[in-house]
Amino acid sequence: MGNHTGELAALITAVLWTFTALSFEQAAKRVGSLAVNILRLGLALLFFCALCLVRTGHLFPAGFSTHNWIWLIISGIVGFVLGDYCLFSAYALIGSRIANLFMALAPPLATLLGCLLLREEFSLKGLLGMTITLTGIVLVVLRKPGNRFRFVFSVKGILFGLGAAIGQAVGLVFSKYGMEDRDPFMSSQIRVIAGFAGFSILFAVLNKWNLLKPVFRRPSTLGFITSGSFFGPFLGVSFSLMAIKFTTTGIASTIMALTPVLLIPPAILVLKEKVTWRDILGALIAVGGVAVFFL
Repeated sequence: MGNHTGELAALITAVLWTFTALSFEQAAKRVGSLAVNILRLGLALLFFCALCLVRTGHLFPAGFSTHNWIWLIISGIVGFVLGDYCLFSAYALIGSRIANLFMALAPPLATLLGCLLLREEFSLKGLLGMTITLTGIVLVVLRKPGNRFRFVFSVKGILFGLGAAIGQAVGLVFSKYGMEDRDPFMSSQIRVIAGFAGFSILFAVLNKWNLLKPVFRRPSTLGFITSGSFFGPFLGVSFSLMAIKFTTTGIASTIMALTPVLLIPPAILVLKEKVTWRDILGALIAVGGVAVFFL
């Protein structure tokens, strides 16, 4: 993939997260975000264990230092337990397309944290590409009823969306710090282990195991969760770690923020949502911003 390994991995991540967003939106609306979160991490962990067994002969990653484990576990708790709980709650309240638009805040947050904590450098071209991409995404999420721009969605949904953006940014930076030069797939497996353990503890403390019963009574819902788990925490998260391994967290998170733009065609064709000229214009601007990274 040449010198653009990280950027291409980030673009693949955005495509994968498009599939997972559509799947998890349908599942979260049927059985709630808590049930979806723990089941998708459990299924993803099975995928990772199978892959690890084929590749290394072991079910779990080997050769990782204490530093790797500690920081990848922390990033898993921040990203999966806190960040993704907020994201999935936003899915149920304001839909996957709008919820993912709030993730546009993740790139500048990740860039700032990457510069402060990891001492990453950020070029003028990268700043230009990020600015153009974020402009396109923000154009889609804002509406202008009257003379002032404002959000026209659920306040609770907006707060969950903001929490999701913060969780993703912090989780990505901690992931890069913890992963170092390790394998992205096995690093992702450690994060998923932490996320699954975190949600299991939460379910035990709140005694919410009964939330899982409706899932197994609806094969279609379980199908949505299974496909979302494969494209999301298994493939998507692994490619996201590959992206931050080969490029800065700011550039990677900006390209990955294209997910809401990629969600526009299926929103029209599958979900029958009404998409405005602002959505189309914002999508074109965002794609132009991503193209800058490859110049």
